[in-house]
Amino acid sequence: MASAVLLACSCTAVSASVGRAAAGGRSQSAVERSTLSGAITTYERATWRWERVMGAPRTDTAGRTLAAMSIPAVRQAVRLWRSRAAAAYRRAHRPPHLKAWLCIHRYEGSWTDTGGPYYGGLQMNVTFQQHYAWWLYRHKGTADHWTPLEQMWTAEKALKSRGFWPWPNTARYCGLL
Repeated sequence: MASAVLLACSCTAVSASVGRAAAGGRSQSAVERSTLSGAITTYERATWRWERVMGAPRTDTAGRTLAAMSIPAVRQAVRLWRSRAAAAYRRAHRPPHLKAWLCIHRYEGSWTDTGGPYYGGLQMNVTFQQHYAWWLYRHKGTADHWTPLEQMWTAEKALKSRGFWPWPNTARYCGLL
């Protein structure tokens, strides 16, 4: 008896949502496609944000139009972008030289250090920030407004061309030079 009432309530809820979608001029599949499209956009943006922070190339889309895809194919695209966003998140939270940056930070200052001319936990000057993380500098300001991960990934970019030399004393204390 209880399952019959539950089934009746479920059918009423589904028919009501279909009725609302139809009343709004949209079919149930259009509403679902719109919801899935929003999920894809959210996962794409999360993936691209972490890729930008890490300095990694941006993952391309497949170039297909969601309107031309079947609902199962759109669901598969949601799963794909969800896994890409999760992978980018995991990778971003493990900078290659994490222990080195934490050691340098220990001698440099607070992650929110505002004392110019050097900012943040790795004591980056404005020219350094503009060169290695122009996008973060433009959107968030100086490094004292960035997360510790954003600061470390900016330092990773500098490490590729300059080594640990922007931090000569603290890198020496940490045994990096």
